Amino acid sequence: MKAVIQCGGMGTRLRPFTSVLPKPLMPIGARPVLELLLKWLRRNGIEDIYVTTGYLGHLIRSVCGDGSQWNLKIRYTQEMEPLGTIGPLSLIRDELTEPFLVLNGDVLTDLSLSRFVAAHRKHKDSVTIATTCRLIKMDFGVIDEVDNTVQIFREKPTLSHLVSMGIYCMNPDVLQFIPSGVPFGFDDLMLQMMQAGRVVHVYKHEGLWLDIGRVDDFQNAQSISWEDQSASIEVAAAAA
Repeated sequence: MKAVIQCGGMGTRLRPFTSVLPKPLMPIGARPVLELLLKWLRRNGIEDIYVTTGYLGHLIRSVCGDGSQWNLKIRYTQEMEPLGTIGPLSLIRDELTEPFLVLNGDVLTDLSLSRFVAAHRKHKDSVTIATTCRLIKMDFGVIDEVDNTVQIFREKPTLSHLVSMGIYCMNPDVLQFIPSGVPFGFDDLMLQMMQAGRVVHVYKHEGLWLDIGRVDDFQNAQSISWEDQSASIEVAAAAA
């Protein structure tokens, strides 16, 4: 199975650090997050990878090369103008002839790709989104109202939401919804598919997931020992 890693973003949430480094090269301990992600893919049996680049893409190419140091085959695309979170797939649509994975280049997780892919293949629809629950602390008093009268007031509540992990399994037919040469986000893809009456599935993951583009997750990742063995990651996830 091929995997597409999206690495074209500017990493604005991590400025000023991403003024000189693309987000996928931000260091987690002594190694860039993209290297950890690539090694995780290799442990899960993925060898054929496309990396979509834009902002500071030459640095990503310099660090990762052709992937042979990790027994991977890496090929690159370069966006002349930003194409959004899912638009870069239009650059390699002819290469994606079988079910494939799409991942943001700033995620770290202990998700089992074999289980995720098996769940996707079982239902036979075009897209499965890897999801997890996140608790979000509100900084405001939250009001539920009816006819301009307060029904419930909650002071700075903690809310639970099912969120996308930035990891997707897709069938090639999804590419028909993605235009060429214009910015196109995953939210645009979901809107197009739902308007077309297409079913989109979720896969719920209860283990470790960090979005390195968030400052809190970036700092939390520094406290985990990211060895190459899956077991070490699972131990860290259980202790978190």
